[in-house]
Order: sequence, then structure tokens, then C-alpha cells
Amino acid sequence: MQMLFHCPTTTSRRIYVPQCVIICLVVSAYSTLFSPISIFSFILPLSLSHLLLYTSLISTFCLNTHMLTYPCPLSHPQTPVLVCSDAFRVFLQRHCPVVAEPFSPTPWCWGGRLQTLVRVLIKSSPQVDYRNELIRTADGGQISLDWVDNGDSAAYPECYSRPTVLILPGLTGNSRQTYVLHAVCQATRRGYRCVVFNNRGFGGEELLTPMTFCAADTSDLERVVLHVRELFPQAPLLGTGVSLGGMLLLNYLARKGSEAGLVAGLTMSVSWDTLESCASLEQPINRLIFNRHLASNLCQAINRHRKMLETVVDVDHVLKARTIREFDERYTSVLFGYKSCLDYYQEASPNYKLPRTTVPILCLNAADDPFSPKHALPVALAKRLPNVALLVTSHGGHIGYLEGLYPRGEGYMDRLFGQFIQAAFDHPGDLKGAYLTELKLNFDLI
Repeated sequence: MQMLFHCPTTTSRRIYVPQCVIICLVVSAYSTLFSPISIFSFILPLSLSHLLLYTSLISTFCLNTHMLTYPCPLSHPQTPVLVCSDAFRVFLQRHCPVVAEPFSPTPWCWGGRLQTLVRVLIKSSPQVDYRNELIRTADGGQISLDWVDNGDSAAYPECYSRPTVLILPGLTGNSRQTYVLHAVCQATRRGYRCVVFNNRGFGGEELLTPMTFCAADTSDLERVVLHVRELFPQAPLLGTGVSLGGMLLLNYLARKGSEAGLVAGLTMSVSWDTLESCASLEQPINRLIFNRHLASNLCQAINRHRKMLETVVDVDHVLKARTIREFDERYTSVLFGYKSCLDYYQEASPNYKLPRTTVPILCLNAADDPFSPKHALPVALAKRLPNVALLVTSHGGHIGYLEGLYPRGEGYMDRLFGQFIQAAFDHPGDLKGAYLTELKLNFDLI
């Protein structure tokens, strides 16, 4: 495993530069263009002065510990590692050529932490006009869906047969995240319809019942898929999920099997083993940069719906959580009836359920993702499952994948998204054939 994602030594001279210097330069340059900004789309809004203060503190610590000093990969862009069956590989290389193209991260933005940070600072936010729909759930709650109908589609002028892309955002994310907006643009450009599934309490809607969401509970996603299928029974439906949204999608596909109602699945930056992800995020630097702010944002969301949720959890106790693990111990595991946070994490981790999926799935991860450590990637499973392809880049961070000198526009993840959904919709026979061919080969070997 270590050798699989080892970054090969280049023949050119390798340059060592403290990443904290780059972080300071990026933030300083950005401050001349914009006023108050957020470190993350999923983090509490911070004033620029606070952001600079945090950056200075982190930089000082890192200079003393060398924790952010890495070799800069200025030469020899590396081709991602594709782990899958032979038949699935042929399909992807033929119809989704980006999987075989070298990925070269932005030369001044290397390392998983920096890729993750910089994306939300400079990535553009394309204009997308949504049509909102609220649907009811069996427990009396409601789910907010944001649609882009793409009625002007020249490729698919008939509404009833227009392919539909279902997008699941990450933790505390919604349809306004930059990675969602870019995905919607990729899909609509190709003539497809899009619908974004906002998790309960995070789409701007009122919380009608004391229930939100978790990575292990697929009931709301089942309701959404059924609703979309009822509206457009003749239109193919493809599911995509980012980060926690990808975990939810994989758990749904494992639960429903051949009755999932999707032609294919695509995940980006999934945390495969929740316990390992928590351990990574609890490392000193990750805890300071990512963990505590994620926990704060989760607590802020709970506080917004305090009146409804205080009937089932101790909200004051929840709001004192300083890490994601503490939040899950005090809120998620309690609300969803788990005996412990450990039980919840076991149930939420998609790697244990991957063999139960039957739909073709492409999964993109970066080996330097601070949210999903490389040793937890399901490489062995992907090798033997006929319907799963695991694509691993050496760099990219968490939902980063920045390339080019000024990476505001389309990036590697966006191109992969666009090519794969088009491949799945345009060549459904080839995709299904690749799965069935490998399935037959596996059966013959038994």
C-alpha cells in the first residue's frame, strides 16, 4: 500500500519550501480583493483579521515543527492510480480519458492541506439559478431539493427522457457550494437535468421534526430517489456524492443493491473508514485547521434549530463539542439511537458495505487527503469487485484537485465529473456490459 501511492523521485532538483509561506501569500493576496471570507464552505464565517491571525499561528507552529514542509512536485506530473477490473478499466479509458491523464497540481499549491484550503479561497462560483422544491417525509419532515431543469437542452429537448444527475453535497454543505455549482455547470452544459439533495436543516428550510441526518441513515435519500423516479420514470438517473454525500450514496447503493434505481454512481473525496478519518482530523494541525471549525459549524446549525431539537437531545451539552467526534458522541449517535459513537462510525463507514453494491461506481480520492488517509482506502476490495473503480491521485487534498497557476475555473475533479456522467449516459450498454463481463469471469473462476 505504501508503494502504491509513493511519489516517485524526479530527475529534476526537488525544491523544499515551507507551505506556511504559501498560505500567508495566498491569504494576503486574496485580502486585497475581497472583504470578510470563510476558511471553508463548511466552516464558520471568519473575519479577515481572524483568518490572518490563525494563519500566523499555524505558520509559526509549522516553522518550528516542519510539519508543513514538503517537496514541491514541480516536474513529472503523475498519472493517477486506477484500481478496478479489466473490463471497467477498458470502459473508463475509452469513454472517460481523464482517468489516464497525468494530474499536475498547481505548482504553488501542493500538499493535501493547502489544496483543501486554497480551493475555497479562490475557486469561482458560477451563476446557477435553481428551482426549489420541498417534499415531505414519512415522519412529517421535509427535504429541500434544488433543481436545474435545463429546459433549453438541445441534446435532450424532451423533458421526460432528459438524463438526471442527483448531487449530494458534503457535511453541512448545500447547493451553493462551489464544487456543486461547477458540477451543475458540467452537467447542464451536456444537456442534463440536475437536482441537488440538501440534507435536512442545511438547505434553508424549516426543520419540522426533531431529525436531521447522518451518513448511515439512507431513508431521506431513498425518499428523494423514489420521488425523482416517479417524476421522470423514463429518464436515466445517476447519483454523485462529495465527501459525506459520497458516503451516504455508497451506503444507499449497498442497502438497495440492484433496486437502487441508478444507472451509475460517482463519489469524490469519500471518507471510507470514519474512525480512521477522525483519527487523521485529530492530529494537531488538522485539529486546528479543520476539525474544530467543522465542529463549530455543526453546533451552529444545531443552535439554529434549537427549539425543535431540544426535545430529543441536550442542546447545551452538544454546543460544547469542540471536535467532530465529540459532536457525534453528544448528538448524532444519540439522535439516531446508537449505543455509542463507535457503533455509529462502524455503521457509517462505506468500506465495509462496498461488496453489497451492484451499480457501477467510480470513486475519486487523493492520497494526501487529510480527511481520508490513504491507508484506509479500499484498494483490495476495488481489485476484486467488478462494479467498483477506485481512482487515486497522489495530490489533491479534500475536494481540492487544483491545477494551473490560477485555479479559479474548471479543475481535475470537474473534468472527471463531466466525462464520467457523459460516459454513463451515452454508453449505458458498454457500462453494463463491462460489469457483466467481469461478473461472468469471476463466476467462472469459482
